[in-house]
Amino acid sequence: MAEESGASKELGFGGTGHIGSYVAKASVSLGHPTYVYSRDLTPETPPPKKEILQHFESIGVSIVYGTLGEQEKLVRVLRQVDVVICTFAFPQVAEQFKIIDAIKIAGNIKRFIPADFGLEEDRVKPLKPFQEFLDKKSEVRRAVKEAGIPYTFVSANFLGAYFMNGLLCPHDKPDELVVFGSGDVKVAYVYEEDLGAYTVKAADDARTLNRIVNCRPRANIITAHELFALWEKKTGRTFKKVYVTAEDLVKQAETLPNPKNIGLSIVHTAFVKGESVINFEAEEKEILEASQLYPDHKYTTIDELLDIMLTNPPKPWHTPLG
Repeated sequence: MAEESGASKELGFGGTGHIGSYVAKASVSLGHPTYVYSRDLTPETPPPKKEILQHFESIGVSIVYGTLGEQEKLVRVLRQVDVVICTFAFPQVAEQFKIIDAIKIAGNIKRFIPADFGLEEDRVKPLKPFQEFLDKKSEVRRAVKEAGIPYTFVSANFLGAYFMNGLLCPHDKPDELVVFGSGDVKVAYVYEEDLGAYTVKAADDARTLNRIVNCRPRANIITAHELFALWEKKTGRTFKKVYVTAEDLVKQAETLPNPKNIGLSIVHTAFVKGESVINFEAEEKEILEASQLYPDHKYTTIDELLDIMLTNPPKPWHTPLG
């Protein structure tokens, strides 16, 4: 049985990032006293980050300014909260070891959710560039377990708004849609607002203690051909389809520089191997599916997400081949 929402104080790291902003808003919306740990503002701080922090404060988020190198401050802040949620982007993944060390010293954290939020890293077999990416996240998982820190690992598969933007709105060639592989492999998506809600709910739920939560709503498992057909129907347009074969993906993942090789390896894992829809429930009881765990939360379907994209055009973003 889940603990009552709102009982825990939640601290976020990476709160001004893409996923972090959704998590922070969900935390406030679900009634949690919410804190975000952020670097000090300077004249060099990008205006968008300042705007996000100002918005956070306007909705009741408490901003704590500091760096991960200030361990005493970090421990002091941790002792004032119950839950820690980290949403660092990949370049910062290793920085989580500083958070883990501070959590061990603080000794009071009831749940830690590290920065996973992608494919279930210990259950996929991707190309080398993506595997090296996942190895770093797996190191964090092992460190959390070895430290005896209560945890929940959240896997998001593919972020709906972010990836739909790249797949359906390639601003460099707006009349073309890129089909990776055959186009008939199913891929799982979750809208970022739903991911934020699922993450916050899981952080305060006794059922998810030391478990994996996989965000893979059944209505959001779809092939590229199905997705593109739905997009063409909604837009009333017909797009040219450009196919990139599995062989081309492998070759480019082996030859292109970082981070393009990682992006292509991720695409290969999902659109060629279909590893975002492996039947984890049958494989191991450790994994829980978010939409089944929280049926009271009405998640955003692919159809509804495409309507959102039509009414609120996304910002330019390039595909992994761009």
